[in-house]
Amino acid sequence: MASGKEIRNKIKSVENTRKITKAMEMVAASKMRKAQDRMRAARPYGEKIRRVAGNLSHALTEYKHPFLIKREPIQSVGLILITSDKGLCGGLNSNILRLVVGKMKELDASGRKYQATCIGNKGFGFMQRAGGKVVSHVIGLGDTPHLEKLIGPVKVQLDSYMKGEIDALYIGYTRFINTMKQEAVIEQLLPLAGDAVGSTKTKWDYVYEPDAKAVIDDLLIRYVEAMIYQAVAENMASEQSARMVAMKSASDNAKTVIGDLKLVYNKARQAAITKELSEIVSGAAAV
Repeated sequence: MASGKEIRNKIKSVENTRKITKAMEMVAASKMRKAQDRMRAARPYGEKIRRVAGNLSHALTEYKHPFLIKREPIQSVGLILITSDKGLCGGLNSNILRLVVGKMKELDASGRKYQATCIGNKGFGFMQRAGGKVVSHVIGLGDTPHLEKLIGPVKVQLDSYMKGEIDALYIGYTRFINTMKQEAVIEQLLPLAGDAVGSTKTKWDYVYEPDAKAVIDDLLIRYVEAMIYQAVAENMASEQSARMVAMKSASDNAKTVIGDLKLVYNKARQAAITKELSEIVSGAAAV
């Protein structure tokens, strides 16, 4: 059995760790509320522009933007991977990376090439270790997503799509469900056809001003920007929620460990006292 001093040192060490995890839990809870408010505020715009872009993909117009044309067969694919910059957030990053690995294996099995844009340090490091082709990346976004930091790396993928270097573009992120649940998803961003926007029997017709090309080009760029921003906002809200839950679990586990160590310490102390009393009684009897 360990000595009383060793057990006291362990108790003190675990108590210090619990103070840190408790502080991180409170910080994550504060950031989580702000991230959730930001994410919820962006959702209505994202849903509306997705609906408008979906209707546009079925519109009766002579001009067809490359984003609206489905390409067959698909030879190469682009992937925008969104993860966090820091860890200590439970299985948040591992869940989306596991999904990405499955997608990469599927593409390799079908003989398709892929290239990735990484938003977040964890995904960037993973892609480098996995040997994936990373064409652009951005890290250090902080607690608030800024569209101007995201446009540059994403534009590399959009330019590749326009040039025909990739035939489809997917985005992988963690969708916020509630504080206790987050869902890793991979969605098709481009082209805006088929499963990406849903099928409909209704054919839409619009009157464009000044002309169809100017309106559609600008609208689809806004659509991509809105989807990227929404995905990053969802991922940040999920990150803070997962970190708060993980740190709370760590604090609770530390409390349990402290209780067990104190019990062991009391037993060791009681055994030492009993031994000393036995030695005193034995010595008195011998005298």
